[in-house]
Amino acid sequence: MASVEVSLKEMMAGIEGALGAAVVDYTSGMALGTLGGGKDLDLTVAAAGNTDVVRAKVRTMEQIGLKSRIEDVLITLDSQYHLIRPVTGRSGNGLFLYLVLDKARSNLAMARHQLKRVEEVIEI
Repeated sequence: MASVEVSLKEMMAGIEGALGAAVVDYTSGMALGTLGGGKDLDLTVAAAGNTDVVRAKVRTMEQIGLKSRIEDVLITLDSQYHLIRPVTGRSGNGLFLYLVLDKARSNLAMARHQLKRVEEVIEI
């Protein structure tokens, strides 16, 4: 099992093109930890904003009666990918991983695969 700090380091070092990573509590919108980012990528603000994305999707799924779980959410920008992956383990209820990738330097399929591995071993 990996801590938040170890998981963030694994996301940043182990995923090609990673620009920033966060572990976020979507019940409060607070980031439990962040790594990377910078003046053009405020991960604390992004964590709070993406909390609204997760809440809206969960609410919509409930309203239309979908019984599936969210595997991940992908937001594609001109030069970046933003990946949101809910943590499904019992210790991760209400949390999601947030990863920002440089579109030109990343492999989206590999990033999703590696993010899934991080999600499976994180321990809060």
